[in-house]
Amino acid sequence: MLTKFFGWKAADMAIDLGTANTLVYVPGKGVVLNEPSVVALKYEDGVHIPYAFGNEAKLMLGRTPEKIEAKRPMKDGVIADFRTAEEMIKHFILKVNNRRSFTGPLIIICVPSGSTPVERRAIQEAAENAGAREVFLIEEPVAAAIGAGLPVTEPTGSMIVDIGGGTTEVAVLSLGGVVYSRSERVGGDKMDDAIISYIRRHHNLLIGETTAEKIKKEIGSACFPLDGTEGRTMEIKGRDLMNGVPKEIVFTEYQAAEALAEPVHQIIEAVKVALECTPPELAADIVDKGIVMTGGGSMLKHLDGVISSATGLPVFVVDDPLPCVALGTGKVLENFADYRAVLFRQE
Repeated sequence: MLTKFFGWKAADMAIDLGTANTLVYVPGKGVVLNEPSVVALKYEDGVHIPYAFGNEAKLMLGRTPEKIEAKRPMKDGVIADFRTAEEMIKHFILKVNNRRSFTGPLIIICVPSGSTPVERRAIQEAAENAGAREVFLIEEPVAAAIGAGLPVTEPTGSMIVDIGGGTTEVAVLSLGGVVYSRSERVGGDKMDDAIISYIRRHHNLLIGETTAEKIKKEIGSACFPLDGTEGRTMEIKGRDLMNGVPKEIVFTEYQAAEALAEPVHQIIEAVKVALECTPPELAADIVDKGIVMTGGGSMLKHLDGVISSATGLPVFVVDDPLPCVALGTGKVLENFADYRAVLFRQE
């Protein structure tokens, strides 16, 4: 009664705790926070103290002095650094609930379908320790499918490919459950790593994660330019590994496609394996409706076309693929009773 009287009840929230970005959805408000999953730690008196989070911390990646370290607490869709991840979740919860509250929020948080019970338990505990009164988990492909507007609760097959920063989730859904799912630890980060390795190998130039991500977004492509040319070009700067001085080179779309060939191949193989393991009746539904793609990685140029030609099926990228998982998790939170079956807790 006291909580109701003062209205000091924390807002319930749905969190897409991603390798690259963390999105927070609040019922009635939509996505209220979308920031990089990066934390900067300051070393003081023998301990690391949180110094900056999100957008501010991302600007520090690769640019910090000795006593400050900017790091990503998430790797491959799961927690790599428990304490730092907990501090980050706590910061984002407080940022959304920017007032004192007597009760913690109810939180629904996403986990990759291929994560282990230990990894799921770590995510659940991090949210509980960050102040949540109750935590429920939902598998990412289910949340992505709900966010994309697919009829996941109906007796019809839907196929979703969610390409995030750390993982690619491929799932076939029907009657509110996962019929088949496959989680490959390849995504936007592996694409960035592939570009860094290619430039190091072919140009003796060392570039950082931020530059690699910029290349992927601006001239990255899943296939070689269709007109047979080098395609779009971009000037990139880095450190020459031969003599150690800064250097600038021109990088082409053709080279970017060559660099990204391996991660793109892994994504295509994951989709093919999922199709091979799909029951015949549901496979017939997928032939009719096609494959739906979500997540930031699905925005890579020509990736939908490459998957379509490899599988012979129509492939669609949703209008706004980035917040799809967060929107789906938020929809589950707003219609808790209807979607209770897709939620679980890791005991």
